[in-house]
Amino acid sequence: MIYLHKILPFLLSPLVLAILLLAVGVITKKKRYGLIGLILLYGSSTFIVADFLFESLEGRNLKKQAQQAKPADAIVVLSGMLVHVNSETGPVAEWDDADRFFAGLDLYQAGKAPRLIFTGGVLPWEKLSQSEGEILRSLALRFGVPEKNISVTREAQNTQQEAYAVKELLGEAKILLVTSAYHMPRAQRQFETQGFEVEAFPVDFKVRAIAMTPMDFMPDPRALRLTDIVVREWLGGLYYRILRGL
Repeated sequence: MIYLHKILPFLLSPLVLAILLLAVGVITKKKRYGLIGLILLYGSSTFIVADFLFESLEGRNLKKQAQQAKPADAIVVLSGMLVHVNSETGPVAEWDDADRFFAGLDLYQAGKAPRLIFTGGVLPWEKLSQSEGEILRSLALRFGVPEKNISVTREAQNTQQEAYAVKELLGEAKILLVTSAYHMPRAQRQFETQGFEVEAFPVDFKVRAIAMTPMDFMPDPRALRLTDIVVREWLGGLYYRILRGL
């Protein structure tokens, strides 16, 4: 099921759908399919569309400071912020987006919870010696968090498994949940389903705080990536709703 969960969003991504429509238009010699593909590709590659769609995920949430958060039993930081690249000694981790890690660190240092938990994110096709949580644990130690106050869950391949794994460590508890703003609605539902009282602490906001400009109507690969994330989140939410109905 994990492969279906990860591969289906790729097959339904705006770029792949646009390519398929263009291919159908060429093969069938029906221009309307190619035109629809071009419109889809253009629209999904502009910030005027990407920002509008992304607001549906981030909602009206605003970025918080650690001091504003309510106290909890634990701070839970979800995986998804590292990438692995080749080095002379083998694969090594680098930041893709460090917001989740440093938000968790800020919350801990602000005294909002006595325990910092990283999830053991790993994908089945990744042949790594450590989960993401273990790597983040090592970094947190270097930043001065005592070892006894850091926990890492067992390996988890998606958000649902992360919620299960945290439940094994904590049981029912009040948690400060740290993840990207666009991912927070889906993640919060998963943790609340497991009986957690969730105080959301969203980070990694993508909708820009700038006025609209003519450049927002120009194709940009960064906008296409945001539109792709929206589709993945919509499909991820649908995937979990279907599982609950089984």
